[in-house]
Amino acid sequence: MGVSTTVPDQGVALVTVDYPPVNALPVSGWYALADALRAAGRDPAVRCVVLAAEGRGFNAGVDLKELQRDSGHGALLGANRGCYEAFAAVYECEVPVVAAVHGFCLGGGIGLAGNADAIVASDDAAFGLPELDRGALGAATHLARLVPQHLMRALYYTSRTATAAELHAHGSVWKVVPRAEVRGAALELAAEIARKDGSLIRLAKAAINGIDPVDVRRSYRFEQGFTFEANLSGVADRVRDSFGKERGA
Repeated sequence: MGVSTTVPDQGVALVTVDYPPVNALPVSGWYALADALRAAGRDPAVRCVVLAAEGRGFNAGVDLKELQRDSGHGALLGANRGCYEAFAAVYECEVPVVAAVHGFCLGGGIGLAGNADAIVASDDAAFGLPELDRGALGAATHLARLVPQHLMRALYYTSRTATAAELHAHGSVWKVVPRAEVRGAALELAAEIARKDGSLIRLAKAAINGIDPVDVRRSYRFEQGFTFEANLSGVADRVRDSFGKERGA
């Protein structure tokens, strides 16, 4: 259990997340993931990173139980900072990052996939932000990198998900494959990227980040301020405590 890094092919690092049962990461997990991604990017032998996960789905966001066990704001602050670092580590990785997404990609998973350079997804993958149902806000910055603006808003307000096929139609998913083939397809794309000159691919990553119209770090940090406000006001606890239970209008 945890975050591991392997080298399945020349020039390719595979960073794998494994936090059963649903890859809802604790605070320490977000930091471990950020560290692994940054280390892989710094390795001069690596020219592309594949981010994948074991288990039922790619990522289910933060560990809500860890937040509920904390009577103060320490866990929330830790989760905010950990997510911020992990999302930034994907975006700022010195080489391209390919996300291999299977099953559910929710909450923090959107932050990871949305900041990746390319996405390969299984045909059963579902992408969404159920934050409003869980007493949270955030990652609209990253969902907006995957779907058009009005669809992002509708998905955000309703907590609905979009399929891999729908994202492929919008051009944000590179390829959709059967679940058993998703990691292989992601590694295949990574191997193609890794055949480029190592110094040039790093310059290309920096150049492409430099022309992005949105500063993802600042945009996401702005969102996090409203997450904390929701917690200070008590509305986040009220919604979070009712998560998974029947509640009135």
